[in-house]
Amino acid sequence: MALMSAIPTTSPALVTLSDIQAAAVRIRDLVVRTPLLPCAWAEDGRPLWLKPESLQATGAFKLRGASNALAQLDAEQRARGVVAQSSGNHAQAVAYAAQRLGVRATIVMPDTTPAVKLEATRGFGAEVVIVPPAERDIRPHELVAEHGYGHIPPYDDARIIAGQGTAGLEIAEDLLASAGAGLGEAAGAPDAASDLVLVPVSGGGLISGVATAIKALSPDTRVIAVEPELAADAAESFRTGERVTWTPEQTYRTIADGLRTTSLGVLPFEHFRRYVDGVVTVSEDEIAEAVRVLGRKSRLVAEPSGAVTTAAYLFHAAELPAASRTVAVVSGGNVDPAKYREYYG
Repeated sequence: MALMSAIPTTSPALVTLSDIQAAAVRIRDLVVRTPLLPCAWAEDGRPLWLKPESLQATGAFKLRGASNALAQLDAEQRARGVVAQSSGNHAQAVAYAAQRLGVRATIVMPDTTPAVKLEATRGFGAEVVIVPPAERDIRPHELVAEHGYGHIPPYDDARIIAGQGTAGLEIAEDLLASAGAGLGEAAGAPDAASDLVLVPVSGGGLISGVATAIKALSPDTRVIAVEPELAADAAESFRTGERVTWTPEQTYRTIADGLRTTSLGVLPFEHFRRYVDGVVTVSEDEIAEAVRVLGRKSRLVAEPSGAVTTAAYLFHAAELPAASRTVAVVSGGNVDPAKYREYYG
């Protein structure tokens, strides 16, 4: 795996550490500050900690960005309501945050969305509009034009990136605070290696925010994106240096339904190429095995999208930089119960 050094950009819209720190204050009463959980089952010399965003009230990291975006709406926009598009986790996040803040929410969801995510979104009081996957990103703009809703996009938005970046802020703070004690005294860890953070990537909102925070607070820490082989548009974008788009027919082959976005967002791509050090892709079998490992050994329910980082740790050590400490972001746990039984075995 090639590693990418920082590439200068003239974009004025990049999210900054101060944006992320402001978001952390803004959303502190709406989200959980998730811990770093040590893995007793980690390989010798490769200590691993999990960042379980599955513990959020909506079961995924998306609550961070949605809460930050909704919290910044003015009174007029709150009165009109908001619309968002999502295969599930962003949908639930917007619905939940809107309910907490007293805002009407309409969510556009593809007809391939797992039933558990549809039910949860409706359960938070949102109106759900079901469309074919190809219309998921079109219908919200039509509803904005028809009703004047405020649009809360899933990833291509500075408010969303800053909110998701609060997870990276917490990781960096915990790693720095633990240096020389507890978490920092990992037996058998390489002495001279830097820390490593593994982050799932789809549209890029999470990795953009996490990488921005990590690189600002701990510049030597490596940030690696992880995605399915069957939805590897980010890996191709990394290789070519250009933002690549895959078709829905390609990306919807993966069991990781939260990582089926066809390309990185425009703004996330700018963060991605500046701050991300590399990309690893994992197979469908590896993802399923990681779901099993997280359930059996860490007692964490993870959806396939949230398990890709653990899959990278388990099966792609040779492609990862040597690390004194590795953190794998478990981005969500909203998995269909029937499917989970299949993965769990």
